[in-house]
Amino acid sequence: MYYRAVPVSLWTVLREWGRIGCIGFGGPPSHIRLLRQLCVERRGWLDEREFEDAIAVCNVLPGPASTELAIFCAWRVRGRLGALVGGAAFIVPGLIIILVLAVLFVASSPPLAVLGAGAGAGGAVPAVAVSAGAALTGASWRNRRATARWVLYLAAGFAAAGTIGAWLVLVLLGCGAAELTARSLEKRRRGGADRDAGGQAADKLRGLAVAPGTITWLVGGGVLASVAWVAFKVGGLSFGGGFVIIPLMQSDAVNHYHWMTGAQFLNAVALGQITPGPVVQTVAVVGYAAAGIVGGVLASAVAFAPSFAFVLLGGRHFDRIRGDQRVRSFLDGAGPAAIGAIFGSAITLTRELTHPWQYLVLAGALVLLFALRRGVVLTLLAGAAVGVAIALATGTVSP
Repeated sequence: MYYRAVPVSLWTVLREWGRIGCIGFGGPPSHIRLLRQLCVERRGWLDEREFEDAIAVCNVLPGPASTELAIFCAWRVRGRLGALVGGAAFIVPGLIIILVLAVLFVASSPPLAVLGAGAGAGGAVPAVAVSAGAALTGASWRNRRATARWVLYLAAGFAAAGTIGAWLVLVLLGCGAAELTARSLEKRRRGGADRDAGGQAADKLRGLAVAPGTITWLVGGGVLASVAWVAFKVGGLSFGGGFVIIPLMQSDAVNHYHWMTGAQFLNAVALGQITPGPVVQTVAVVGYAAAGIVGGVLASAVAFAPSFAFVLLGGRHFDRIRGDQRVRSFLDGAGPAAIGAIFGSAITLTRELTHPWQYLVLAGALVLLFALRRGVVLTLLAGAAVGVAIALATGTVSP
C-alpha cells in the first residue's frame, strides 16, 4: 500500500502530539483513545480501517506499541520529519516529569512523605503487573494455534522472569523461533513447503539469540554504555508491553549493576505508570540512578530509538507486515512467553517488598483492580496515599 502524507504543518503536529504527551495518563489504552479522537474522529487524517491496521501492526512489533502508533500517525500526516517531531512531542513531557520525580524518589535521603509515597505505591506495583498480564491473556488464548505449545511458552516466560531475569530476552526469542519452526514443520508434513522463507527466518531468529551476549561484550565498558545496553533491550526486545522487561531491568539495575535498591526500583516502576506518556519511561529512572540526568536522557533516547526506526524504515510496509505469516508465527510463540514473563514479574517485584504493611497495600490493590475494576493510576495513587499516611502518623515507613 502506498501512503501519502496529509498536508499538515509541523506546528500542528508539535502542538497536538505534545498535548497527548501531557494528558496521556493511563498507559496505552488512553494513548490509543486520544490518537483515535485526533486523527480519525476530529481531523479525519486517517480512516478507521487504516488506524485499526496500524494498531495491529504496532502490537506485533517489539517495543512500546502506543509510542509506535503515535509515531506512525505523525508520519502519516507529515512524513518523516513529522514522525520525528510528533514522536518527540509525545515522549518528552513524560520524560521531563519522570526525571523530576526521580530526583526526589532516588535521592539518598528523600523526605519522609516521599519515602512513604514510594513504599505505598511500590506495594501496589505487583498487583499492576498481574493486571497487565491478565489484560493480555484472553486475546492470546483465543488466538492460539496449539494449546500445549501456548501453555509451554507461557510457563517458560513465567519461569524465566522469576529465576533468570537477565536472560529473559533469550527465552522470548527462543519461544518465537520454536513456534516459527513448528509451523514450518507442519507445512512440510502437509506437503506444502520445502525449506522456505519461514525456515530461513527461523535461522535468523536463532542467530538473534546469540546477539545479546555479543552486544553485551561490545558495550561492557563504562556506565553510559551499560545504560545504553539495558535501554536497548527495553525498547527493542520487549514483546507485549512495558511490563515484559521489568524482570530484565530489575536484574540489571538492582542485582547486576547495583544502580538502585529493590525499593527504589519499585518506585521507578510506579513512576512509569502514573506519569503521562509511555510506561517504558521507567527506564529513564534507571538511567538517572546510574548516571544522573545524562543517564536518564540517554536511556530514554536509546529505548525509543527502535520505535522510530520501525516506523521510519518500515511505515510503508505496515500492511504487508501485518499479513506476513512468519511474523505472525513468531509472535504466536513470543507473545504467550511475554505474558508469562509479565505474571512472573509480579513474583520478582513482590520479593522487593520490605515492610509488612506493604502486603496489605498489595491485597487492597488487587481488590481495586480486579473486584472494583478501578484504573492503574488511581490504584497506585491510593497506595501512595496510604504510605504517606503511615509515614507521617508513625514517623517512619517501618512502624
